[in-house]
Amino acid sequence: VQLQASGGGLVQAGGSLRLSCATSGFTFERSSMSWFRQSPRKEREFVAAISWGGATTLYADSVKGRFAISRDNANNTVYLQMNSLKPEDTGVYYCGVDPRARSYSGRGLANRPNYLYWGQGTLVTVSS
Repeated sequence: VQLQASGGGLVQAGGSLRLSCATSGFTFERSSMSWFRQSPRKEREFVAAISWGGATTLYADSVKGRFAISRDNANNTVYLQMNSLKPEDTGVYYCGVDPRARSYSGRGLANRPNYLYWGQGTLVTVSS
């Protein structure tokens, strides 16, 4: 299983970035995908997730209305479009995969232990 995150960088507050996570080694269309982030001295926190069928998306309250997660099953890639970025969005962004075709109720998609494999992360820095 391989997950390769890219698209991070330095951006001013109010700007936009689009993260990509290219994957291989598992059945992408039957896998739920997620983005988590981690900043210094903080635990890795949930950002966004999309179910394996694509019908369900879930967002952290802090990014709702600004970020959008999407998936391209033909290219085994998940994206995170980030708009109206704020300095508090700074961190290393990781993509995670649950390859088990599970359906989750409530906020199950936000539960970090459900994601069995992780990419190496891409750094996003938002300056004020």
